[in-house]
Formats: sequence, structure tokens, C-alpha cells
Amino acid sequence: MASSVRLIYITTDGADEARKIGRALVEARLAACANIIDPMTSVYWWDGEVQEGNETVLIAKTTADKVDALNDKVLDLHSYECPCVVSIPIVGGSSTFLRWIENEIL
Repeated sequence: MASSVRLIYITTDGADEARKIGRALVEARLAACANIIDPMTSVYWWDGEVQEGNETVLIAKTTADKVDALNDKVLDLHSYECPCVVSIPIVGGSSTFLRWIENEIL
């Protein structure tokens, strides 16, 4: 079952930033809910060399038509110069849960 629901994967500087962004997204009705996974270790290229550090993952659940507005809100609140904010389509799952997400987004 295809749906219009999207998972938005976001990495943040820490749990406080993830909580601040997640709460803002839910309060603005751009996300039905947000999950925070802390800590996470990231290994990545930055400034011409391999970096490693702890981050916190924020996963927001939204609809396809809200992805751009959600992205803009995250960029306004995020501390990173180049934050990871990506939309992942959901192609199946609990129809009850997917409807709940769609019903909570205004």
C-alpha cells in the first residue's frame, strides 16, 4: 500500500537540539510525531578530512505536501551549516498508523 506519508531523517548536535526541533515541528502541525535516538556515532567527510562525532537522530513523520515547509522550519532552527534533512517515502505499513499521521497534519 503506497501512501503520502514520509519519514524525515534529521541528524542534530544533541538531544536538546533534537527535542527543540521535534517539538517545534509537532506544535506547528508539520509532523504528527517525532522520535529522538541518542546517541549515535557519525563518521563523515568535512573540511577535507574524515571526522567522527556523536550526534542525535530525529525522525519526524509527515505527509508529502508538508515536506518543504518542514524542511524550511528545520533549517531555521538547526545549528549546523549543512544539516542532514532527508525525506523517505513510506511504501507500506499499518494503514491505521498511516491514516493517523495524515489526520494529524494540518
